Amino acid sequence: MSIIRPFKGFRPPVDKVAEVASRPYDVLNRAEAKAESNPASFLRIIRSEIDLPDELSAYDDKVYAQAKANFEQFVAAGILVQDREDCLYVYAQTMNGKQQIGLVVGTSIDDYVNDHIKKHEYTRPAKEKDRINHIFHTGLHTGPVLMAYPQVDSIDLLIDTITKRQATYDFTASDGIQHTFWVVNNPRTIATLVFLFEKAVPNIYIADGHHRAASSTKVGLKLREKNPTYTGKEGFNYFLSVLFPDNQLQIIDYNRVIKDLNGINKGDFLLRLTEHFEVIAQTSAYKPRKVGEFSLYLDQKWYRLKAKPHTQESTDPVESLDISVLSRYVLDPILGIKDQRTDERIDFVGGIRGLEELEKRVDSGEMRLAFAIYPVAISQLIDVANSGRVMPPKSTWFEPKLRSGLVVHQF
Repeated sequence: MSIIRPFKGFRPPVDKVAEVASRPYDVLNRAEAKAESNPASFLRIIRSEIDLPDELSAYDDKVYAQAKANFEQFVAAGILVQDREDCLYVYAQTMNGKQQIGLVVGTSIDDYVNDHIKKHEYTRPAKEKDRINHIFHTGLHTGPVLMAYPQVDSIDLLIDTITKRQATYDFTASDGIQHTFWVVNNPRTIATLVFLFEKAVPNIYIADGHHRAASSTKVGLKLREKNPTYTGKEGFNYFLSVLFPDNQLQIIDYNRVIKDLNGINKGDFLLRLTEHFEVIAQTSAYKPRKVGEFSLYLDQKWYRLKAKPHTQESTDPVESLDISVLSRYVLDPILGIKDQRTDERIDFVGGIRGLEELEKRVDSGEMRLAFAIYPVAISQLIDVANSGRVMPPKSTWFEPKLRSGLVVHQF
């Protein structure tokens, strides 16, 4: 069963929402966050170092204190206003004509601990520490975790009735993505949604936000230690999430660029590829169109790579992934990249940037070659998570990203 709860969220007024809502904290560097910010931008809370001297570390305690001060300033100025009653929220995003509709909730740290919230990647201690410090200092869950759940007709029907009402927010951000938001404050509707998730959704799956989920859980468990008489209803027992039915989410490609050919000349490299792939020269940029297909960019030329049958025989949920095939037959044995997490010769490029970014990175001389990879399916992510395994690093890229600042969970 999946436990969700409503909460009294802090939200911007309608006339401020487009100014407040920001991209997530982890998709911008410090300079980009400063450039995108405005006096009402939520970046001043999730990237509060932009209000401090550039030479100060982004992980200094002063940064987290500034985040708390900025939140309090926003509340005092009416930039963020708390709902008077416990609410759930429905959040729709529309990109390139495709819409996904999620439910904004508090999710249970017990579900995380008991593995009803499934994970598919490792977290890094440094990133966890940063989020833990931010959460402890501010008493806020500011960035929602993007999660998927197995689609349920009765939940779809109820959310569909909500979205037929007048939206609370409806705006299009500068990147062209439309964000539409409904406040659900009817106690009967809330109770029904809570019941349906408890009875019809055995597990939910982290899609994007493993560090936020892990950090929120660790903070909650620490506060339980400090408050041994806790009841389980306190806000720290839950963290901010947006839950989408699995049939609405789409993963896009996450590609690789590599600095060198590991001492191999181009001709020998292409020859070695033919042992496991059909290598077909292309006259223009080529994007993989199905599982088992890759594309290679090398010396201003594109190649289509079709994996041979023997590379596709594994039924293991991790080993059968295309990125695992590429690692097993190319990155490790030919290019000498044993650990993609630590090897400085490899970098990762989200598919949202297009094949042009791969060409740019290689043509500039920064990188020697690039691989484009067919995106992972959400069903593959669920299979990996159900197996208790993790995906190779940088296997999934979700778009559109959730905007931060539409609603904040204070605990």
